[in-house]
Amino acid sequence: MEEINANQEILDQTEVKPVIVQSSPKQVRLAISAFYFMQGVCFASWASRIPTFKASMGLNDAELGSILFALPAGQIITMFFSAKLTTHFGSKKMLRATAPLYALALTFLALSTTGWQLAAFLVLFGITGNLCNIALNTQGVAGENYYGKPIMSSFHGAWSIGNLAGALIALGLVNLKLGMYTHFWIIALISFTNIAFNGAKLLNYKKPDVAAEKTKLFTMPQGILILLGVIAFCSMATEGTMFDWSAIYFEDVVKLPHNRAIIGYASFMFMMASGRFLGVYLIQQFGRKKLLQISGTIISIGMALAVIFPNIIVAIFGFMLIGLGVSSIVPMVYSIAGNNKEVPAGKAITMVSSIGYFAFLFGPPLIGYVSQLSSLRYSFGIISIFGLLITFLVTKIKKIN
Repeated sequence: MEEINANQEILDQTEVKPVIVQSSPKQVRLAISAFYFMQGVCFASWASRIPTFKASMGLNDAELGSILFALPAGQIITMFFSAKLTTHFGSKKMLRATAPLYALALTFLALSTTGWQLAAFLVLFGITGNLCNIALNTQGVAGENYYGKPIMSSFHGAWSIGNLAGALIALGLVNLKLGMYTHFWIIALISFTNIAFNGAKLLNYKKPDVAAEKTKLFTMPQGILILLGVIAFCSMATEGTMFDWSAIYFEDVVKLPHNRAIIGYASFMFMMASGRFLGVYLIQQFGRKKLLQISGTIISIGMALAVIFPNIIVAIFGFMLIGLGVSSIVPMVYSIAGNNKEVPAGKAITMVSSIGYFAFLFGPPLIGYVSQLSSLRYSFGIISIFGLLITFLVTKIKKIN
C-alpha cells in the first residue's frame, strides 16, 4: 500500500483525480497489458482473414481497398466524441463497456456474404474499436505515470504480442479448416473472460468537475500536437498497409500458397512486438527524439528491401525491419502527447489520433487503387517514403522529454 500511495501525486497529473487505488502498480500494469493484448488478438483475427474474405467474395484489389475504407471511417466517426466520453465517465468505465462490444463486433464480420455487408460491419468494428482504443490509451498513460517508468511501449508491445498470437491462431485454424464464425466467437469468449478477470484492477477516476464538463466536444490540435499527429499518420499508414495487405502481398507477389501467406503478417508482428518491449530500454538509452529518427530510417530500408527483392527470405527480413521500425513510434507519440501539461491526456491523445487515423482511412484503400492501376509491389514502394518523412519531421520538434 505504501508503493501505491507514493504514486498518487504522479497519477494526479493525468486525466482527472483518482479515487483510492486498490491495486498495486504491478497489478495495474498486468491488467492494462491484458486489455492491450486482447485488443491485438481481436484485430489480428480480422486482419489475418482478409485473404479469405477477398477470395470468397471474388474481390479485386480496388474493390477490397474500397471496402477496407469502412474500418477507419468508423474510427474517424467516433473521434469527435470519444475523448469527451472518456473524460466524463473515466477510462476504466469506458474500457469495461467498450471492450466487450469490440469483441462482439468481430463476430458480426463473419456473417458477411457480400461486400456491402462486410463494409457495414467494418464501420461498426471501427466505431467500437476506436472507443475502446481511446479509453485504453488514456488508461495506458495513467498506468505509465502510476508505475513511475516509461512503460507505454510495453503496453503497445502487449498489443503486438496479442496481434501475433491472433495471427498464429488464425494460421492454425485456417489449416484446420475451421469456419470464421466459430473462430471469431472463440476469440470473443476469451476477450469476455479477460474483461471479467482484469476489469476491476484498472485505475479508477472520480467524475470530472463542472469546468471539465463544459470543454468543447472536439478541439483542433495545435503546436507540437500537429507534428506528433503527422508522425503518427506516417507510422499508421505503414502499419495499416501491413495489417491489411501483408498477407495478400506474400500471396500475390512473393507467391506463397494461401494457407502460408499469413507468414508475412506474422513476421512483421513478431518484430513489432519485440521492438515494443525493447523500446522501454532503448528510450532510456537514446531518448525519444533520436529513437524516432532511427525508427523512420529502418522503416524505409525494410520496405525498400521487400519491394526490390520480393523473394521469401528477403521479404520476410524486410517485413521484420518494418515491424521493428514502427514498433515504438505510436507508443512514444501517445506518451509525449498524453503528458502534455496544457491538454488533458484523453483529449491530447484524441487530437493526435484524429490526424493519425486518417492514415488508416486513406492508406489501405490507396494501396488497392494503385495496385489495380499498376501492381501491389509498386504500391508498397510508396509507403517507404513515409519512413523518411518521419525522420525529417522529428528534427522539427525542438524538445521531447
